[in-house]
Amino acid sequence: MSKFFTTRKGIVIVGSIIGVFASILQRLGNPKNMGICVACMERDIAGALGFHRAAVVQYMRPEIIGFVLGAFIAALLFKEYKPRGGSSPIARFILGFFAMTGSLVFLGCPWRAMLRLAGGDGNAILGILGLVVGVWIGVLFIKSGYSLGRNHKSNTFAGLLFPVTMIAFLLLLLFRPKLPTGGLFFSESGPGAQYAPVLISLSIAIIIGFLAQRTRFCTMGAFRDIILIRDTHLISGVIALIAGAFITNLVFRQFQPGITGQPIAHSNHLWNFGGMVLAGLAFALAGGCPGRQLFMSGEGDGDAAIFVLGMLAGAAFAHNFAMASAPTGPSVWGPASVIIGIIVCLGIGFGMRQTA
Repeated sequence: MSKFFTTRKGIVIVGSIIGVFASILQRLGNPKNMGICVACMERDIAGALGFHRAAVVQYMRPEIIGFVLGAFIAALLFKEYKPRGGSSPIARFILGFFAMTGSLVFLGCPWRAMLRLAGGDGNAILGILGLVVGVWIGVLFIKSGYSLGRNHKSNTFAGLLFPVTMIAFLLLLLFRPKLPTGGLFFSESGPGAQYAPVLISLSIAIIIGFLAQRTRFCTMGAFRDIILIRDTHLISGVIALIAGAFITNLVFRQFQPGITGQPIAHSNHLWNFGGMVLAGLAFALAGGCPGRQLFMSGEGDGDAAIFVLGMLAGAAFAHNFAMASAPTGPSVWGPASVIIGIIVCLGIGFGMRQTA
């Protein structure tokens, strides 16, 4: 069984399962074309914790919790739980920050870009092209000696901190404490008020986290491997995700082809493309897409957890400072944030090259 997950058939099956489950979550209440979006869901968690006050995107998404816990369970069962960290944490935090910035200008992470395409949203094509360009730039840095350095084995307890944090988030979601300061914040309208039943979402996410940990599923890695070593193993899983979601959308009549009027999307092609160039570059330099970072954090990777925390900070900053897009298009500081983010990521790429 362990070897099965490393085969092409294994990753195709897992990709298909992710696509089908994502469409089912949409059917059960998650926002349209957003059955799963790691960036959007982390943004909602940041809002639920009060890090930003955009009232329409505040919810403690159980999917993020489940991804980490599912990967944690898989790592324990297959003896791959390896606490580690210490590889350029500040650089990883900044990369996570700008990965979220780019994603929120586009309005979706790589997973959602694929799911938007499977739902008929033509704007996703520009986002995916931008993602590929961003990853390609990252690969150029990798070829020229870029590295964030080696991580080191850490204390067992240190590796548990992030999964335990997810359990704490789950308890907050289940009990929803109310405090004089407001406690958790939950949207009463908008995308944050649209969600599938908690236990179903959590169960599906745990299954996905478990399977993705075993297969090393990663959307960014799929494009990186094609560009860098001409390997198509991971991309077969991504294609299967799109196919699984597309077929399920057809069955549930959720497929609505078009450019304008797509749910939680805008049609500014320049910044759809530019936002994902930034995100793709940040993901490539950090070594994984946002889903993969969650799965690695479940394995005990403290560096991946730092990247996730950077994304949470980026989500808060993007909404507090008018950087995140809206269905009407990029916000006031969205384009400038993309340009600044690309400059910063290029600086990290050049600055972290290892010289002989």
